Amino acid sequence: MKRRKFLTSAALAAAAAPVAAVQIASPAIAQSAPEIKWRLASSFPKSLDTIYGAAETVANRVAAATDGKFQIRVFAAGEIVPGFQVLDAVQNATVEIGHSASYYFVGKDPTFAFDTAVPFGLNARQQNAWMYYGGGLELMREFFKDYSIYQIPCGNTGAQMGGWFRKEIKTVEDLNGLKFRVGGFAGKVLAKLGVVPQQIPGGDIYPALEKGTIDAAEWVGPYDDEKLGFNKVAQFYYYPGWWEGGPQLSVYVNQAQWDSLPKTYQAILEAACGEANGLMLAKYDAQNMPALRRLVQGGTKLKPFSKEVMEAAYKAAFEVYDETASSNPKFKKVYDAWKPFREEQYLWFRVAENSFDNFVYAKSAQKS
Repeated sequence: MKRRKFLTSAALAAAAAPVAAVQIASPAIAQSAPEIKWRLASSFPKSLDTIYGAAETVANRVAAATDGKFQIRVFAAGEIVPGFQVLDAVQNATVEIGHSASYYFVGKDPTFAFDTAVPFGLNARQQNAWMYYGGGLELMREFFKDYSIYQIPCGNTGAQMGGWFRKEIKTVEDLNGLKFRVGGFAGKVLAKLGVVPQQIPGGDIYPALEKGTIDAAEWVGPYDDEKLGFNKVAQFYYYPGWWEGGPQLSVYVNQAQWDSLPKTYQAILEAACGEANGLMLAKYDAQNMPALRRLVQGGTKLKPFSKEVMEAAYKAAFEVYDETASSNPKFKKVYDAWKPFREEQYLWFRVAENSFDNFVYAKSAQKS
């Protein structure tokens, strides 16, 4: 906010200054604003305008704020590198910048999951609170240094759906042997319940589900899932996605490239990512209900996960966290700071937010 005020004040001052003074200042400004062209590798396909579109929002804002001197060209998953290789591409300087979900890289280190979401973790507002005011940003940036990356929050989908299934999931037993495309750390938790987790990029999920390579799949929510056509190959649509209460997307900047940027460009890039962070969530919230209504009208069967499944998953999740923390010092360092923050947030949300939500949603349900 202070940066935006500063930039706005500077713009107003320039507008009010005599024309001659502005003309004199222009060459100095031009000299201090080098022309820079970067390539951004996204983990997402172009068809998903909201999650892929966040990177375009960043690129457009950066270009506009620098009079076109700092250009970022966005490439979809597969155009430069596959979606799951974005982290490596930025680390190795194949590209200067990337946009991804960090939990895709839990195979390298499960600590990456905290940069996106962990099962039964934080909702979108709580994730932002942890990142910006709860020490999360400092912890994750320290972690990302090992990968020569400067990380910036850049998007959140809000709480996701639980996925598309060909058969009903009534009990924990129904999960046994199920080949389920699921992102991030949730795979380890679900494996405890008998699931065979599969991590597949967004653009490749439909053919895998259609061919029967997998039995079920989750992605984000109604707006994206409708675009990807999952309702054509699976009938049952479950909720909630308890492994993604508020999953964050992040921009990765190669550390050397970040260090070489002028401070003004650094500030502009971070501000652009902050704007994209809010806009992504707003667009999903606006678009998900109309999409869900269309899906249900088209024959999709909306189902909640049973209490039995939710309780078993909750128990398994915290077993996995304790097991991982006991063997991974980096995970433990973040987890030990994240867990008490989560408890504090839960207490606060129970006081005002949840009380308000429960009342007004109950009233809304009475009208339905």
